[in-house]
Amino acid sequence: MTKRTYWAEHAWLEGDVEPGVALDIADGRVTAVHKATPVPPPGAEVLPGLTMPGLANSHSHAFHRALRGTVQAGSGTFWTWRETMYATAGRLTPDTYHALARAVYAEMALAGITTVGEFHYVHHAPGGTPYADPNAMGEALLAAAAEAGIRITLLDTAYLSSGFGQPPTTPQLRFSDGDADAWAERCSVLEERDHARIGAAIHSVRAVPAQQLATVARWARERRAPLHVHLSEQTAENDACREIHGCTPAQLLALHGVLGPRTTGVHNTHLTAEDISLIGGSGTGTCMCPTTERDLADGIGPAAALQNEGSPLCLGSDSHAVIDLLEEARAMELNERLRTRTRGHWTAAALLRAASADGHAALGWDGIGTIEAGARADFVTLALDSVRTAGPPPGLGAETAVFAATAADVRHTVVAGRHVVRDGAHTLVPDVPAALARAVEALRA
Repeated sequence: MTKRTYWAEHAWLEGDVEPGVALDIADGRVTAVHKATPVPPPGAEVLPGLTMPGLANSHSHAFHRALRGTVQAGSGTFWTWRETMYATAGRLTPDTYHALARAVYAEMALAGITTVGEFHYVHHAPGGTPYADPNAMGEALLAAAAEAGIRITLLDTAYLSSGFGQPPTTPQLRFSDGDADAWAERCSVLEERDHARIGAAIHSVRAVPAQQLATVARWARERRAPLHVHLSEQTAENDACREIHGCTPAQLLALHGVLGPRTTGVHNTHLTAEDISLIGGSGTGTCMCPTTERDLADGIGPAAALQNEGSPLCLGSDSHAVIDLLEEARAMELNERLRTRTRGHWTAAALLRAASADGHAALGWDGIGTIEAGARADFVTLALDSVRTAGPPPGLGAETAVFAATAADVRHTVVAGRHVVRDGAHTLVPDVPAALARAVEALRA
């Protein structure tokens, strides 16, 4: 049994910031929390600053990181951006995807993210031919997360059509298994491991025919696995769904048994009042990705209304225009302020829960998102003496974290009781910026 003790100068416990907290760790879990410990116990590893539960990035497309800095200039819409994204997807191989994802997940660890939900749909070789191992691309992502030292929920995604009743386009052929039964057969081979969970995803109601939605939902339900779906990200999708099915995407998902407590709708941007009631009343979660939603000019989703109706909120960095869960949390509140012209829709504590405990729950992980006896020993420490965080009293650490700090303030990231990031440096991936540059350049070459 591996035992160690960490001493946090300040720790966010049960919604409050406590000074001087010792954490006993054994076999990757917290065995005891000692408050009011003013000095580090002998042999303890010291964590100066504010220690919080590890963050959960609930929605990621790892290969989108290769687009950063290349798609922000000029005009256009989500649909024109998508063509550039397809071109990048077309150049991926299992080896190049592994290298890129390893670097991206290491960047996440540097940002305090201890678990990622990878919404994975690039399954096959260009043209749609399966690899010798039909899950070669998914296995590359699982290996990348292990090597970067973080947990992963691989949300294996059904992506079968280009639109309502339309076959996949040429770039989309490598996404498609042909039908939902073939999708289920392929992803049933994937195995969970200590650092990895296997979940399911419906890319969108335009990408999975209505009569096949239930197959994906049943696969997830039988395995008690998380199920995620892009939902009403674009008004064009809503308009087409109404034209073909006479209802909104949320209503279509409800008709086919997709909504429910293990399901998370991603974006949930353009919803009717009935949609909001359906999602909240079924306990379906909502994953907001504010930095991507504003980068792609998607719009501002009704996060506060959804939560008020009963939809748990979590956060994701999606296209990785920015990888910073603190910025996602801050942006959700600030977006709502812009929309309503009032302040204070969520407390800092509520936003941190969305970025940690509720995100982990949406990804199928229990015992993560709190610092207490029995919880998994996943936590992150922020500097309270940077140019962004210096000044406020430590007792306002949660407010400082959400409304002032950035990923650059992360000093330590601990996963399963071991340092993945120590003093701002990744312990497993040397020179993360260089690894990112090499991986992105390999896709451009």
